[in-house]
Amino acid sequence: MNEIKSTSGPGIRAGMAGLRRFMLPHGVALLCALPLVGCLAQDGDAADEDVGVEQQAAFTNNALTNNALTNNALTNNALTNNALTNNALTNNALTNNALSDSNARAVLKYIVSCALPAGRQVSFVADGVSYSYPGELGLAPEWELTNGTCNKSCQQWVSACVMARVDYLGEKVLISARGDTSVLRASLTERYSYSVREGTYFGNIFAATTERYACIAPGRTGLPRVCGPTTVGCVVEALGSCSQVCDKIGSDGSFRQCSNEDSNAAQDQPKFKDTTYDGTVTVFLAP
Repeated sequence: MNEIKSTSGPGIRAGMAGLRRFMLPHGVALLCALPLVGCLAQDGDAADEDVGVEQQAAFTNNALTNNALTNNALTNNALTNNALTNNALTNNALTNNALSDSNARAVLKYIVSCALPAGRQVSFVADGVSYSYPGELGLAPEWELTNGTCNKSCQQWVSACVMARVDYLGEKVLISARGDTSVLRASLTERYSYSVREGTYFGNIFAATTERYACIAPGRTGLPRVCGPTTVGCVVEALGSCSQVCDKIGSDGSFRQCSNEDSNAAQDQPKFKDTTYDGTVTVFLAP
């Protein structure tokens, strides 16, 4: 049986120190969104998912793939999704079974990275192989507490962060992730060095019908880092310019309170619900 638990320790803190070498000073919200090429996980292959400090190095050299986000046994199953969000981010029988799927493990890695702070980690055993995924940003630290859950706000923040980590181009790209929360507050140095606004990501990957949206920064025509040469068929639905999709903009340039009312699903799905998302992540790139 697969076993999962949340822990902390010096090994993972040492790993985070290694990660910070890839970041600008004080750029606490800088994340690696790295190559799509060669990142599709294979069942039973633990080479890309080593534990401890070596796992952290692998983490900085991998990206969440389109395939993993859209085709995994963790967030694409209603029972597993409910088990994941309605319980602490630790041991759970339903989620444990799902982690036999390599795509599910890839998604969990980014969920943990977004939800838990540095120094925390989730460790588990799947099919006799041990894995350990480190926290990084801490958007939902309460999720790992005893009797912890991931409520609507948690789901929105973690979802937006995970979607912002997808990469299509096969290039190593550092991104500055910003939003209306203290853990995504960018320093002046980071704002100066990462000044090209790409777009804003929002939705809920934990919903019964997955919600994956983005808007494009004013003056830009696409999301090539995430979508490739066209937004048609992209892993996220591009709803247009952020100036039209979102109601507010922060002093750091991040767009906030973004709506899905322009989604194609609004016309196709009778039960579609217009939603304004408070948990949004705006990505900035280096010039």
